[in-house]
Amino acid sequence: MARISLTPDRTPLVRIMEWYSRRTYGKVLEPLMALAHNRRVLLTTSRFELSVGRWKKLDPQLKALAEMASAAAIGCTWCMDFGYWLSRGHGLPHEKLQDVPVWRESRAYAPLERDVMAYAEAMTATPPTVEDDLAERLRQRLGDAAFVELTSMIAVENLRSRTNAALGLHSQGFKDSCDIPGAAPGATARPQADRTSAGQ
Repeated sequence: MARISLTPDRTPLVRIMEWYSRRTYGKVLEPLMALAHNRRVLLTTSRFELSVGRWKKLDPQLKALAEMASAAAIGCTWCMDFGYWLSRGHGLPHEKLQDVPVWRESRAYAPLERDVMAYAEAMTATPPTVEDDLAERLRQRLGDAAFVELTSMIAVENLRSRTNAALGLHSQGFKDSCDIPGAAPGATARPQADRTSAGQ
């Protein structure tokens, strides 16, 4: 159960956020409603996330795996749920997404994907446990610009996941709308927007 009310005062700003969230994601995102108790935090976070959405040096599938691995390490069920929905929109197969919490034992991932998730876990540890050889492998494979973006995205996901987990936010059922029982193979609900527009 959330540790803060998810029904803040319905100011004009909150009403706009609710409208935008329903239009873009099909429901009102609970992290937005939690942050709406502090107008400046909500606006700053939203502006920041819109800016993050313009980072394009890193392959979106690798970015999604890094975010999911970080969220799994922290234990943010809201981020795992929403991340699954967004990642299906980026073409990541169900098998790769469902195996994120046990990626070390899974055979679903290529070597680069495994390094990305290892890096995400190492960065998310407290204190971070990043090793020089792993960082150098990623820098060589991705290039400096994408490596910096990967590092920054993992840090951003730590902010999201730790905030949502601390506020007691849990999954909102986004995953359930992706892999619908009885749907044709490969048929999924396709998200129409980037996560970064959500402010979380």
